[in-house]
Amino acid sequence: MNKAINLYLTILRDKKTKCLQFRHAATIVADLLAHQTLLQLNTKTVTIDTPLAKTSGIQRINDIVLIPILRSGITMLPAFLCYFPDAPIGVVGLKREEKTAEAHLYYHNFPPLTPEHQIIILDPMLATGGTAVETIALLKKYGIQENKIIFVSIVSAPEGINKIRTAFPTVTIITAAEDERLNAKKFIVPGLGDFGDRYFGTEE
Repeated sequence: MNKAINLYLTILRDKKTKCLQFRHAATIVADLLAHQTLLQLNTKTVTIDTPLAKTSGIQRINDIVLIPILRSGITMLPAFLCYFPDAPIGVVGLKREEKTAEAHLYYHNFPPLTPEHQIIILDPMLATGGTAVETIALLKKYGIQENKIIFVSIVSAPEGINKIRTAFPTVTIITAAEDERLNAKKFIVPGLGDFGDRYFGTEE
C-alpha cells in the first residue's frame, strides 16, 4: 500500500471521522485507485502531430464502460470520470440479505455492450464477494469477456477476493486494502463500518 492511500484510508477507518471528512478522503482514495486502474489498461503506440513535429505516444485500445454497484459504487464515479470522461455508465442494484448474506439482483441498466469493451466495476467494499460475482456473471451474459473486467474496491476481505478469483480467475482486482477477515455478521474486519451510511450520512 502506498503512503498516499494509507493516509486517507486511515481517515476512512477512524470511527471519529465525520461525514464531510469521510467523503473527502473517499474521493481521494478513489482518485488514487482510478490512477492505478489506468495503468492496467491495454494501450497501443501511435504517431501524432504536435504543432512542431511528429512524435510517438500511446492510446487506449478498448473503450471503457463504468459500472458502479448501487448505492455505494456511485461515490467512486466522480474520480473515475476524471480519468475516463467519455465512458458510458451502467448500474447494477443488488441487495444483500442480512441473514444469508446472499446478493439478489433488483435492478440493472447497461449501455450497449460489446465483447471489446473494457469494464470497470466500482464498489467500495468487497466483503463476501457475492455481489461482485453476481455482477460479473451478469456482464458475461451480455457478452463481456472475463479478462476485460476490472473490479475496483477500497477495502476488501480475503473471502471476497478468493470468491472472485475462484469463479472468474482472469478478472483483475484492484483494492486499496486487503483486510484480515469477515466477522460473524459478514462485516470486514478491521474495515471501516458501513461505507454507504458513513458517506451518505444515513447512520443511526
